[in-house]
Amino acid sequence: MAQLTGYTNFKYFSVTSASPAVAHVEINRPSKLNAFLEAMWLEMGQIFGKLSIDPEVRAVVLSGAGDRAFTAGLDVQSASQDSPLAPGRKDGPTDTARKATLLRRHIAEFQECISAIEKCEKPVIVVTHGISIGLAVDIACCADIRICAADTKWSVKEVDIGMAADIGTLSRLPKIVGSASWVKDVCLSARYFDAAEALAVGFVSQVHESKAAALAAAFKTAALIASKSPVAVQGTKEILNHARDHTVEDSLRYTGIWNSASLQSNDFTTALLSGIQKKKPVFEKL
Repeated sequence: MAQLTGYTNFKYFSVTSASPAVAHVEINRPSKLNAFLEAMWLEMGQIFGKLSIDPEVRAVVLSGAGDRAFTAGLDVQSASQDSPLAPGRKDGPTDTARKATLLRRHIAEFQECISAIEKCEKPVIVVTHGISIGLAVDIACCADIRICAADTKWSVKEVDIGMAADIGTLSRLPKIVGSASWVKDVCLSARYFDAAEALAVGFVSQVHESKAAALAAAFKTAALIASKSPVAVQGTKEILNHARDHTVEDSLRYTGIWNSASLQSNDFTTALLSGIQKKKPVFEKL
């Protein structure tokens, strides 16, 4: 794969071009099981913010480097030293309200960086393998399509480190999976669940025998999406995400307003004529 132009300045991520208009973002700290430092989630936010408006990109595949883990979640040792509430820190406020304000801002920044995956205008396909715990679930919940290798071991791990998950799993997972009982089962217990269970409850849409096979499937799907009208694809993602969080009536109104603009695109005519002319349509960058 070729390096994607404009994405060479990231320390913890590799961003390459998997095929025309398809970006591959790879978490690249395999020696530490791709566990996240603060610098990593800041980079992730920057990358997906940039991909969102990059006209050369129409679909994104996100995976983790190495054989052992998609990500082991938060680098707890680093967090225990760098957190605003890290034991022994002398440079922070001592007042309770001021400590709370500092921590709230820290959490909000972290949330925003991970939410950049969901807010990315381009569809994001996440491919998980091996150890996929804690932050791995937060990240996967933000993706549009979830594909995993058969060896994936998931866990909403936060209760085991004395906290409620706060980066998005508890907000998004209940809307992804239909069973509230199952969601509470895995979130309250921090127990591991495997790829087969994730598929059975609808958390992932595909399971493949290996990481390589899962990646191949993701790249194939991403290439197919990238061949479609970017106006239609990005509009579809926007409307689906809006519908998830609003009533049917509100969503229908929003769709009407959205399409009143997007249906004026040349893409609409191009797509219609391609069927009549029996030729593959080619769409402009967006």
